[in-house]
Amino acid sequence: MELIILVVFILGYLSITLEHTLKVDKLIPAVAMMAILWAIVSLAHLPVFEINTELKELEKSYVDGVLVHHLGKTAEILIFLIGAMTIVEIIDYFNGFYVFKNLIKTNSKSGLLWIFGFLAFFLSAIIDNLTATIVLVTILQKIVSDRSFRLWMAGMIVVAANAGGAWSPIGDVTTTMLWIANKVTVSGLIINVVIPSVLCMVAPFIIATFLPVFKGKIKGDGEDQFKSHSKGLAILIIGLASIVFVPIFKIVTHLPPYIGMMLSLAIVATCGEIFSRRHISLSKPSEDHLAHETSSPLHYSLTRIELPSILFFLGILMAVAALESLGMLYHFADDLNGAIPNSDIVVGLLGILSAIIDNVPLVAAGIGMFGYPMDDQFWHLMAYSAGTGGSILIIGSAAGVVAMGMEKINFFWYLRKIGWLAFLGFLAGFFAFIFMRDVVL
Repeated sequence: MELIILVVFILGYLSITLEHTLKVDKLIPAVAMMAILWAIVSLAHLPVFEINTELKELEKSYVDGVLVHHLGKTAEILIFLIGAMTIVEIIDYFNGFYVFKNLIKTNSKSGLLWIFGFLAFFLSAIIDNLTATIVLVTILQKIVSDRSFRLWMAGMIVVAANAGGAWSPIGDVTTTMLWIANKVTVSGLIINVVIPSVLCMVAPFIIATFLPVFKGKIKGDGEDQFKSHSKGLAILIIGLASIVFVPIFKIVTHLPPYIGMMLSLAIVATCGEIFSRRHISLSKPSEDHLAHETSSPLHYSLTRIELPSILFFLGILMAVAALESLGMLYHFADDLNGAIPNSDIVVGLLGILSAIIDNVPLVAAGIGMFGYPMDDQFWHLMAYSAGTGGSILIIGSAAGVVAMGMEKINFFWYLRKIGWLAFLGFLAGFFAFIFMRDVVL
């Protein structure tokens, strides 16, 4: 039965990667794979990890309880994502990102590459790599009209955002997991991982600077299609500040990040309603060109979020949760550790594997498998590898999935154009970490 489950997962994954070849939206195989995997678990009465011992009295209820457990964890990410996307769309409603178009004076392609790279690196450490990618890709869409160049920029933003999130306890869900599980401290993580993360971002950016696509100047033919708004700067500051507020809210209240994101959304939406000076309409906004002028900022923004990406993310996370619940990921990691005694190689392979299988269950498996003490270098290397390895494939990280949805990036295009750069960056940071640990520190 485990073989059937693996076959279903592999076929579903291949269908996602061949989206443009099969002419089938990636969310369809993702949600289908999720449903089929859990149906097999239920119909075959497969044993799953214990969530609540009381549920074991009724097998169906037990499986339902495991599903609810994983759905709750997945929903936290999805609600956080919806909130972040909506805030970004509200900012865009007032053309808030037009401010960046005025601030960025350079029209050099290589100059834009480095500006967006450093913005992604540092923003992701503060507002997490997912939200940073959403914000910067949205800004990019307001600055660059050439889609072919924009695809390259979006791909490099993913690389920089994942690198930036790896050295911050709130920059990536995996580093947050290690932090909450008392495997790393804030100071220990930053001190040991920040330099490898910088190299992971800088190395591919240096190489990219010499590529033909980043030579020359960008065209300014898209300038006239954007209009400034009197409240644009104000809503931009409020919106970005509200996102920065989310990790502070989590640290103070110890509540999940999506709670803080919902509070931030309420604040930004309220400011948007005040700035728009329109009555709040509870009816669905019209879909014609007058929708922007007649609907509330919140309602209009909710119609523009990437719902297909949300459903795709739901399918992927819940499908991987099925493998996790059956213990298949844990057994694989255990076998890998037994076959390869060198822990550095194991963590490196897990980092590369995170580009294929979601890094969250891989890190969860690692937390349960290994008994290293807090702030052991093993955990720091795992934080780096899991956070940056996902950049190798477009669907290997939440940032990549969002960028894929926002810019309709082809899986194989990213693999050919960006994947090798991300891999070189991953290796640069990985070997820098080992050198620092064994020679410098």
